[in-house]
Amino acid sequence: MSARQGFATVPHHGGPLRVVVVGAGSMGKAWLRTVSANSDVELAGIADLDLAAAEAAAAELGTPGLPVGRDAVELARKSGAQAIINVTIPAAHHPVTMAGLLAGFPVLGEKPVASTVAEGLSLAAAAEHTGQLFMVSQSRRYNRHLFAAKAQVEALGRLGIVSVDFFKAPRFGGFREVMASPLLLDMAIHQFDMARFLLDADPVSVLCDEYNPAWSWYAGNAAATATFEFDGGARFVFNGSWCSPGSETSWNGSWRVSGERGTVLWDGDHEPTIGLAPAGSAAPAGSVAEVGSAVGASGAVVRSVQDPGADIAGSLREFVAAVRTGVEPMGRVHANVVSLAMVEAAVKSTTAGRSVALDEILGDSYEAALAAETNEEVLRVLKAWPSVRAGLAG
Repeated sequence: MSARQGFATVPHHGGPLRVVVVGAGSMGKAWLRTVSANSDVELAGIADLDLAAAEAAAAELGTPGLPVGRDAVELARKSGAQAIINVTIPAAHHPVTMAGLLAGFPVLGEKPVASTVAEGLSLAAAAEHTGQLFMVSQSRRYNRHLFAAKAQVEALGRLGIVSVDFFKAPRFGGFREVMASPLLLDMAIHQFDMARFLLDADPVSVLCDEYNPAWSWYAGNAAATATFEFDGGARFVFNGSWCSPGSETSWNGSWRVSGERGTVLWDGDHEPTIGLAPAGSAAPAGSVAEVGSAVGASGAVVRSVQDPGADIAGSLREFVAAVRTGVEPMGRVHANVVSLAMVEAAVKSTTAGRSVALDEILGDSYEAALAAETNEEVLRVLKAWPSVRAGLAG
């Protein structure tokens, strides 16, 4: 994949990065606590259409005099903020992020990148046009055990099978229990994105079956099985349910990665383990010797593993480093759009009853983005892409 163009950095004069957080709901409050806990970041203000909610969030944080406002860009300008963190509902992701980028602010946004892939493509083009960073917080990537699993996967040689079981029984109440496809639309993007991370590849197609068990308390389908083909032929199988009480898996899921030299297992909460083909087995000649020195007595690969930070704290740390140094973060919008495309492809597959190519979703979304774009400069960037894949690649 070719390198994408760079993005503007924020001059570092020794002080913390000043940010405005947009959204004072439950997730917004989690971000406010995370910002407050990071000494490299300073909260400059809270934006929310409900000013009372923004003021209450500031008071709860112990900063009752903090500037608040309904318009994120206006508040950022007045408060001297240098970046915007978008923690609004998905329907507001596109307008809030677009306004921030066009105003010259780098933006860190909650997943998903936008409500639709088409809107995600629009934001990728806007980031190119403005030269600003838009990073999506795909927070479950920021997990030391996941990074350890990826390091172990390197010892497996050619990969062929990745699978995850995800079985939980949350009773959220509210919108999730009445929405269509709650598991696929609200949760599965985490595991889909983690599979891309583990395989270091992109999906080609998916065949998905979505259903709702008889005892489900969800109105929409709360269970699904999806099989993705990835570049190079590997398969990723997602098998999940949001209405399966008892012996529940981790929120990260329970993973198995199989390759020509062995298998990595990860329960989603603890250190992963690796099982390699024994010497003299049918494994490819030399494969065990090549990795033997990297394997400890416990069966775990012995190597230093990068500490990515934890969840949204890790996302925030990488965002700050990116805007300070210009080093590309994992969640840059161009790299993240395909994770949402996996969700849309899975939903279309279960609706149409057939396999769906990711290029079908990307192509249709590109046409929709061209038709809907109202900013002429952003439209010009979209039209200049030789293809969607090429545009996302750089």
